[in-house]
Amino acid sequence: MSSWGRLAAALRGAVRGNRALRTAALRGAVGPAVVGSVLGTGLVCYHRCRVSQRPVSAVFAAEEQEAPTPQLSPRKMRFIQFASVVYDQEPYMTPRDFLYSIMLEKVDRKLKKRLLTAQEVNSMLRAASAAQPGTDLFRTWGDNGLISYTEYLFLLTILTKPRTGFRIAFQMLDVDGNEQVDKKEFLKLKKIIGSSKARVATAETTEDGEAVSTSLQAYFFGRKGENKLKYQEFHRFMEDLQAEVQEMEFLQFSKGMDTMRREDFAEWLLHYTNEEDNEIYWENMRKKIPAGQSITFDEFKAFCLFSNNLEDFVFSMKMVTGANRPVGMAQFRRAVKIATGHELSESVLDTVFKLFDMDGDNCLSHKEFMGVMTDRVLRGLKVQPQSGISGYWKCVKRETLTGAKEALGNGWCPI
Repeated sequence: MSSWGRLAAALRGAVRGNRALRTAALRGAVGPAVVGSVLGTGLVCYHRCRVSQRPVSAVFAAEEQEAPTPQLSPRKMRFIQFASVVYDQEPYMTPRDFLYSIMLEKVDRKLKKRLLTAQEVNSMLRAASAAQPGTDLFRTWGDNGLISYTEYLFLLTILTKPRTGFRIAFQMLDVDGNEQVDKKEFLKLKKIIGSSKARVATAETTEDGEAVSTSLQAYFFGRKGENKLKYQEFHRFMEDLQAEVQEMEFLQFSKGMDTMRREDFAEWLLHYTNEEDNEIYWENMRKKIPAGQSITFDEFKAFCLFSNNLEDFVFSMKMVTGANRPVGMAQFRRAVKIATGHELSESVLDTVFKLFDMDGDNCLSHKEFMGVMTDRVLRGLKVQPQSGISGYWKCVKRETLTGAKEALGNGWCPI
């Protein structure tokens, strides 16, 4: 019995020892996890407590930083600055405002923007639908018309791009080949040509085009929008608009005279260039150009045609002389003839060359000249930070294709 008692005591001791080992191992595994859980929970609670105690103003400031207000593009800000009327809580330009935005650096508005009624807008549209084409259309309309922001971009493009681009865009929308488009197709055309990366689509355009009928729409398609626009009519409108702006700019810098002095032409050419860069050009004027010589309106128009075809001119210059090299007068004349089909007068050519002859070798400095011409075409509003005229036209092409895809959807190519 004593032996059996000793055996039982030994077994109980072994079992107790085994339990103690298992308990010690379990404690070794669970202990760190429990400590980590406690610490993690404490940190979470502390963070929640700190957030709950943070001032409300700090929370709002953080939210404002996360969702900043979209910045307006330079062209949008200029549109708002010159727009003198408001309809349905949206700013609009009048035809007079548009001409002022082209000719003036800024507007000193003495009065508040005019709030239009539906009756006044209908009266404007009736007048626009009955208007006759001509080189004084916008001056005849004056303040009796509506121009939206997308139309402002569209009209600016007419003044700065060669007409071949409009022909291509028109044909792209003219699926049946009858050289005419309806109002809906024209709104797509306007969106393609006047497209701008800086615009905010939700605020400036609607899915189907303009929410409010404008003077241009009534002029092209009638008061009810049922007419068709032929390409010949659209082409004439482009020519008339360019001629009207050219005539007003000529009169502005010629001081109302029939001819423009060569120094007046230089002032027009340098009008949108940085003033810090102008002194060297004016020094060239004072030293090289004699007083008493003038430029006619026809000579001025020929140079404006050249400025609207800068892309073709740059390509011609690369073929004739190579890029970014000094250009002789004969080479320059040839490149202009290739790009525009017209020639510049001796008076205009001589003024340009003497203005941009930076080292006295009777050659035009290509880089400086193209920089000034870019400022002239863009009228002081840089749309992209790319340097040189080639960068500008690449931007125009890219944004035109982007606008085309947006306007026409996934199946944007009608071919």
